[in-house]
Amino acid sequence: MSATTFPLRAEWAKFTTLRSLWTTPLLAVALSAGITAVVQFSYGKTDTSLTEDPMEGVFYGLNFGQVAVVCLGILLVGQEYASGTLATSLAAVPDRVRFFRGKLLLGAGLGLAVGVLSVAGQLAATEASVGLDLSAPGTARALAAGMLYHPLLLVLCLSLTTVLRNQTAALGLLSPMVFLGTTALSAIPGVRDVAQFLPDRAGLYAMRLHDAPDVHYGHTTGLLLAAAWTALAVAAGLRTLRRRDA
Repeated sequence: MSATTFPLRAEWAKFTTLRSLWTTPLLAVALSAGITAVVQFSYGKTDTSLTEDPMEGVFYGLNFGQVAVVCLGILLVGQEYASGTLATSLAAVPDRVRFFRGKLLLGAGLGLAVGVLSVAGQLAATEASVGLDLSAPGTARALAAGMLYHPLLLVLCLSLTTVLRNQTAALGLLSPMVFLGTTALSAIPGVRDVAQFLPDRAGLYAMRLHDAPDVHYGHTTGLLLAAAWTALAVAAGLRTLRRRDA
């Protein structure tokens, strides 16, 4: 078995045998698609906030589903810190680069799968309720950004949990920050100009169809900013794993 496939297969075995892990991506898809469906069928034709930028309506459920994505990223590594099994895992895969790479590959793959299914579900709900012009400029770009945002967010949270080395701390910090924290910061005058560069704000802006006058970068740049934050988190996570004892 190759140096790449063994850690990945080991991570897959953990994922499929722990209910808290394999049910979380299902919850993420259900929340995103389900909430979008409820909102679009109920208010899609009357609420102007859902029609001024059609993608606001399509991705409405993502505001809730992304919390499950955050939790999945945390659990993929945090449950080993919480249960004390990380030392056993590192004994099976002593090379920490290979070990971390296996987690990153699984996390990215799961995140992409959740992204594709969530976007497909939200798009189907929008099409069935209010309709959507898929040929409109920027639509394909926004939908692709929605799919890619999920693996970026998941890997970001997985890596930051590795830095924190504590599942409870990661859940207590990252979940509320993504769900409420950065949104609240974006509403504060003077702080908004800085908060827009945070990873989730930048990633969510990449999914919008139209430009926002108070955002100082473009849609594609928003996705690149989210990717840059994720790359920094990965580097920090690997450094922590290599330098500190399990």
